[in-house]
Amino acid sequence: MRSVRALAATAALSLLAFSTIAFAGGPKQGGILRMYHRDSPGNASIHEGATYSLNVPFMPVFNNLVIYKQDEAQNRMDNILPELAESWAWAGDNKTLTFKLRQGVKWHDGKPFTSADVKCTFDMLMGKAQQKFRQNPRKTWYEQVNDISTNGDFEVSFNLKRPQPSLLALLASGYTPVYPCHVSPGDMRTHPIGTGPFKFVEFKANESIKLTRNTDYWREGRPYLDGIEFTIIPNRSTAILAFVAGKFDMTFPTEVSIPLLKDVKSQAPNAVCVVEPNNVATNIIVNSSAPPFDNIDIRRAMALALDRKAFISIMFEGQGDVGGTLLPPPNGLWGMPKEMLETIPGYGPDVNANREQAKKLMQKAGYGPDKHLAVKISTRNIPVYRDPAVILIDQLKSIYIDGELDVVETANWFPKIARKDYMLGLNLTGNAVDDPDQSFYENYSCGSERNYTNYCNKEIEKLFDGQSQETDIAKRKKLVWDIDKKLQEDVARPIIFHARTGTCWQPYVKGVTVMSNSSYNGYRYEDVWMDK
Repeated sequence: MRSVRALAATAALSLLAFSTIAFAGGPKQGGILRMYHRDSPGNASIHEGATYSLNVPFMPVFNNLVIYKQDEAQNRMDNILPELAESWAWAGDNKTLTFKLRQGVKWHDGKPFTSADVKCTFDMLMGKAQQKFRQNPRKTWYEQVNDISTNGDFEVSFNLKRPQPSLLALLASGYTPVYPCHVSPGDMRTHPIGTGPFKFVEFKANESIKLTRNTDYWREGRPYLDGIEFTIIPNRSTAILAFVAGKFDMTFPTEVSIPLLKDVKSQAPNAVCVVEPNNVATNIIVNSSAPPFDNIDIRRAMALALDRKAFISIMFEGQGDVGGTLLPPPNGLWGMPKEMLETIPGYGPDVNANREQAKKLMQKAGYGPDKHLAVKISTRNIPVYRDPAVILIDQLKSIYIDGELDVVETANWFPKIARKDYMLGLNLTGNAVDDPDQSFYENYSCGSERNYTNYCNKEIEKLFDGQSQETDIAKRKKLVWDIDKKLQEDVARPIIFHARTGTCWQPYVKGVTVMSNSSYNGYRYEDVWMDK
């Protein structure tokens, strides 16, 4: 079998998952999948990350208890499959979720996987273990879990304070791998050990990440590939040129802009390209705990100043979506209907009228034609952040705000905003699951590590709990829409747009499915193969 140097991945914001597809002769074993990576992750520990720059290369190292079906584009509760768990069941008035675990699974260092590993992982995530994560951005996911109990080596139960139907969806996310109990959190940052289809080989910061086939993988016959190699190329145009020239088998998932997609199709007409929404909301984060943005009038003025359709027209040639916190329908399962969205201040179609209102609010706060507000607008130093930040600066000039761009490298970006070391920021919020619990608790609950704006409304937080317990989907949707509307009216984290972006791969790469409502749930690569 000829070895094909390769790299890369399929999945992410428009996320790519992988499926076994029947081709003549069947899938072939071998080859290295080559892919470029958009930037250098801060470390290799998924549980300490808040970007799919980390998930894309390292998710193949791990397994979850459960995972979304990898060959269906839309993630839903009814397409969750067992992974390290063989089965699960609810009991105790839906307050106990028990998993029967797969036996005979080994960690990459040869040690056996047991229920103790599951308990260790989630005790750390809940902050109840002696060992601690340096960053723990998804701790709020598990606030309704009282404790994790084990029954022998192959049964584990999540014991809840109250019913939370979405817990299973959270456990299926690409952000929820099981870690080994015998490896420290510090070691997982530099040399991750998992049970997944690929083993970690090396991570050279700003250069490359390499994985190799796990020959002892519990899923017989997988993976097909011999390995995956990621070459870190922050310059988007340079990376695309390398893909067109055949140096890479796949682009970084959902990183191909609409204009660049045209270049790919003209220069590499045989390439397979797909455009999908990626469940990533571009938004403004505001440090509302410090002047001048502790003034609600200034925050509301900014929201009113936004011309959302202009962002989408400039960046995506119209291929984007206006929405609230949650991904708009039909790809999103929970987003507000258009007619409801347009009742929110700033979402109406008359941009000039909105900006006149914004100017009055700014004047009320002491600013105007003769006194502008000068601010630094911080953003991450990659194109999908920088480009909308430049447009935002231009739009804010219309309401007496003069912005100066402050770019921050990826390794420093999330720690910087988590400690509220910024005035105003242009941020991308990737939702790891298309479910309100993930988005509401993680981004808007008081004290959450990913609540970068310090927004805290205890009354709305009670509403979070109300929708979370509702088992009737239609009733829950109405509760969710009301909450989302309140968040936008409170200017908690003004949503600018939901992006649609492209992913391309060479025609010999097989077994790829593009996900349409989650950027974090399909990076195993175990079903991908190359007919070359």
